[in-house]
Amino acid sequence: MGILVASGAMTQCTFGAAPGTLNVLPINKVMAGGPPGANIMDNKPMVNVAPFGVCMSLGNPMVAAATAAALGVLTPMPCIPNTAAPWVVGAPTVLMGNMPALNNSSMLMCNWGGVIKVVVPGQFTVMIP
Repeated sequence: MGILVASGAMTQCTFGAAPGTLNVLPINKVMAGGPPGANIMDNKPMVNVAPFGVCMSLGNPMVAAATAAALGVLTPMPCIPNTAAPWVVGAPTVLMGNMPALNNSSMLMCNWGGVIKVVVPGQFTVMIP
């Protein structure tokens, strides 16, 4: 069984230098032991998915431009997540706002090449299958 992800969860990107926070707006009207619970559509950059410090992916145009200007030396630039697709998998048997709930094993793909994972789910009392 997985743990339901809630607002305030700590996330990490494979190309990010620092952890980020998942912000969940209370539009689904479902609380997870206090904070609002997340579903797979809580994937909006800068609204739900916070930046991860600096980005080190050459797929990020800012990093690629800075690296080219530095004659090929990898130059990290500020991370601005670019997530178009929803979180992958979720919990299809538990719906929140008519979408599958987000569990702690779900992943979110960034268009710059990184994979965002949940490190700390934000709460530890509500479990989902």
